[in-house]
Order: sequence, then C-alpha cells, then structure tokens
Amino acid sequence: MRTRPRFLVLGLDGLPLTLARDLAATGRLPALASLCQSPNARDIDAELPELSPVNWTSFFTAAGPGNHGIFAFTEIDPVSYALSMVDATAVACPTIFDRLGARGLTSKVINLPAAYPARPLRGALVAGFVAPLLSRAAYPPELAELLAKTDYLIEADTTRGAADPDYLLAQLAITLKSRETALDLLFSGHDFDLFVLVLTETDRILHFFYPALADPGHPLFGPFLELLTRWDRLIGKYLDMYDSLPEPKRLMVLADHGFAELRTEIDLNVWLAQQGLLSLKDHPAHEWDSRVVAHGSAAFALDPGRIYLHAKERFARGVLHEHAARDLRERLRGDLMELTFEGQPVMEAVHRAEDIYDGPMLRRAPDLVCVARPGYCLTGKFDRTALFGRFGRFGCHAAHGGFFYDSTGAAPARLRDAGREILTFFGVTPTDDTPAWTLKTT
Repeated sequence: MRTRPRFLVLGLDGLPLTLARDLAATGRLPALASLCQSPNARDIDAELPELSPVNWTSFFTAAGPGNHGIFAFTEIDPVSYALSMVDATAVACPTIFDRLGARGLTSKVINLPAAYPARPLRGALVAGFVAPLLSRAAYPPELAELLAKTDYLIEADTTRGAADPDYLLAQLAITLKSRETALDLLFSGHDFDLFVLVLTETDRILHFFYPALADPGHPLFGPFLELLTRWDRLIGKYLDMYDSLPEPKRLMVLADHGFAELRTEIDLNVWLAQQGLLSLKDHPAHEWDSRVVAHGSAAFALDPGRIYLHAKERFARGVLHEHAARDLRERLRGDLMELTFEGQPVMEAVHRAEDIYDGPMLRRAPDLVCVARPGYCLTGKFDRTALFGRFGRFGCHAAHGGFFYDSTGAAPARLRDAGREILTFFGVTPTDDTPAWTLKTT
C-alpha cells in the first residue's frame, strides 16, 4: 500500500536570505545553516504591498490580492472614511486548506498570520498575528481550550518590547515555547497531508532591533543570537520530524518578505499635502484617523505606500471625475519617482493597480502601489507634519530577497506561486473553482 504523500511548510516571517546566511555563518544556528548552504536555497519576491497579511494570504490561497482581496492590514470605508482591521472573514476566495479538504485531505496549521478568526477546515488551525482572542484563533474549538491550559501566547508584546530588549527577548522565548507545544500536540499521529508551522520571531526582532542582528559588534547581538539558538533548535526539531516521515514527501521553507535596515520613513500624506492634493477637515484623533480627509482633497495615502484617488465614483466626499483621476494618477507616478532623500531616489517603482493585480477584487485595490528602495519605509499617517523621520523602528520590510528553500529545488517567483506548488503536489489544479470545504452537520 502506497504511503500518503505529505507536504511540510516552515514559515520564517520576515527573514531575508542574505541575513539568514550571515547568521548561519556564526556556527550557532546549524538547522538554519543546513537550509542556507543547500543549493536549493534562493530568494523570493513578496506580493505588493510587501506586508504580512497580503503575502501570507497570497500563500494560503495560492492567489494574488486581486482575487483574495487583502491589500494591507487595514481597509477604508468609502462612506465614513473610517479605517478598520482586515481579518480572514474578508478573504474572497477559497484557501488551499479548503481545496485540499474538498478532496478529503487534512491540513494542520500553526501560527499562520492573517488567518484570524480561524475558519473551519478539515484538520486543525491555530491563527497567528493579528489574533486578539485565543478562543477564536483555533479550530476546532477544543484546540483553543487545550492551548489555553498551556498558557499559549499568540503574539509577543512588541509595544513594550520595542523599548525594552530584555522584555522582548522574554516574550519571544514564550512564543517559541508556545509554537513547540502546538507542534507536539498536532504532529503526533502523523494524521495530516499538509503541515504548516510559521515562526515570526525574526520579523519582531528586525523591526525594532535590526542592527542588533546585522552587526556582530552590536552590544545586543549576543542576547538576540542566543534567542535565535532556541529558534534554531525548534527549526531543527521540525526538520527531524520531516526526516522521520516516509516518502513521498516534500519540504518548503519560506519568508513572506525581505527586510532592510531603516534609513527613514516617508509619509506620503505629508507629501500629498505639500503638493496641495490633500487637506484635512479636522484635527486627527490619532495617526490612522482617515475620517479627517476633506471634501476638497484629490488623493490620500494609507500604509504602506497605498495611494487612493479621491474619485466621485468611489468615495462619498470624492471630487474627481474619472478622466481627471486618470490624469492625476499619471502625474503622481512621475512626481513620486522624482522624490529623493539626501539626494538619493526613494522609489523603486510606482505601479498602477491594474498593472500588478487582476481578478474580481481589483475594484478594492489602491489606485497606486508605491514600492520603496531598500531602507525606505512608506507610510500614510494623518497626524504627521514631517515628510521624513524615524519613529521607533530600525528595520523595514523589503519587496525582494525573502528566504526560500524547497526540497525539490522549485523556484516560485512570489508567495502565491509557493501556494500553487502545494496544490500541484496534491494534484489540484491551482486555478480550478473548487468550492470551500465546509463541515457537514447532522
């Protein structure tokens, strides 16, 4: 009797290939080194914008934002102009877990970002960041109860940790222990076809302490590397679990985006205001208070680098007709490409939505998607007055250079393509119209 094929995925959130190799060269991270030193290690490009919810959703749907509809952490209400957090209920197409479940295949998933609230699937799922309630972050519900008894921690407290490295290190040690607890619980019995484990510790460190990992001479390099030795031991344990499985099997390791040391943030709403294109009707209550966009505004920006034209057809207070919006969009593309910081160009590209997205959710996309050069972070706040500045972060996402490894040597271009590799492995056509797998009730 033929053994069931199994596919294992290890997510290493925010880990760039170049930094992974530098860290592996310390000799302290043997599991990472075994992956980095393989000829099957390469980099992968992020979906745009290069944010975790966009990229992890692209991975677990095997589709781009134009199909799944997730363009950032937030979306704007076209009537009230209020921002709200986007979660898994907004995903507009089936997931790979749905497609596999429809064929009787079982998925087990741990700490998957952008998967909250946990949706029913054939198997088990523990959602990762952003997941405010453990009771809604796990499926089946009894899994949440089991994890709660172990003091499972969904996410490290980076609000305090950003200014307190010892506290952040302690929090990250707890998240690693939590992931290992869930791994031991769900891997035993080998009753799965697809297994996904995501570790997010590297992303959290790099946002707030990038120089501490990039520079061996940094005073915090030792403490953070020590934390990563625990991280590496968990990676090694997962690789050993993979090795123990019979053939046929396949292993994929991937980051959702790259990372770079931050030179400066650039606030696009400040830039738009300087161009006379954005005005506020009131003082913003906080940095995300998009409700203050005034009627006379021609455009506004949302994190990270999303520019929306204030068109009558789309927004309640919109002022631009379609032809005027189209003309302004082209002007903005050219002007943004000329933006510099200390004499250096900021932008790598400024894309029209239809040039990088396709699918039924294109109508919800930003009009322009700006891609910064490495080291520049594009923001769209509503309470800032300075075009350039640093605001407590020392690392920023990069659209290129994310870590990727596949045991078969595959080289997908983007995160959606990595998801399609899983479907193809199990004989599922990535573009088929399989309906979502749903629980049958009696």
